[in-house]
Amino acid sequence: MHHFFLTPLRKPYPNWQQAFPAMRAVQQPTSLPHILSGLLWLHYPKPDLLSLKHTLTVLRQQYPDTGIVVLSNAPADDEGLHALQNGAVGYCHAMATATLLAQVAAVVGHGGLWVGESLLRRLTLATAQMLQPAPVELAAAATLAQLSAREREVALAVARGASNREVAQHLDITERTVKAHLSAVFEKLGVRDRLQLVLLMKRAHIIDQPA
Repeated sequence: MHHFFLTPLRKPYPNWQQAFPAMRAVQQPTSLPHILSGLLWLHYPKPDLLSLKHTLTVLRQQYPDTGIVVLSNAPADDEGLHALQNGAVGYCHAMATATLLAQVAAVVGHGGLWVGESLLRRLTLATAQMLQPAPVELAAAATLAQLSAREREVALAVARGASNREVAQHLDITERTVKAHLSAVFEKLGVRDRLQLVLLMKRAHIIDQPA
């Protein structure tokens, strides 16, 4: 996958180059290729929601099939939500480690959504609260039956908005174990991220039940 960074910086941050050695950084949208194959990282060092919306709108029109990840020097939930609402598929800290940037690329490259933990929790809670009760979908319930007892505990806690750390503390396991269970849950249920997990468990009325 090719990685293009649109940034006002004359020199890209070292973590970007460490994550993607073959990356290309440009300072103006006009310097981007006419046909962009890969992932576009949009660096916004200073909060400016109106400018961010305009830039995302222009880029989405020019590259409708290209995923855009917004990089912020001071991530904030409102800015992240604004970015997602205007077409971004990811939002993270511009100074994130090279390992984390590679994880972001992997998730959005497979059609997932990447946001910070704080915003993710806010979105999952809002999704769970806003969805109206609906008849139990037998297919969804049958899919959830594939989970082991521990995987179901982890999935339920996450779908209710708990962070990995909170799940680990509640179940008295390590965060690494939580991540392993969550990966297994995503694979078994065929979901890409926590929001899709909320929707699936809501359809099966799993998160309507008391804890």
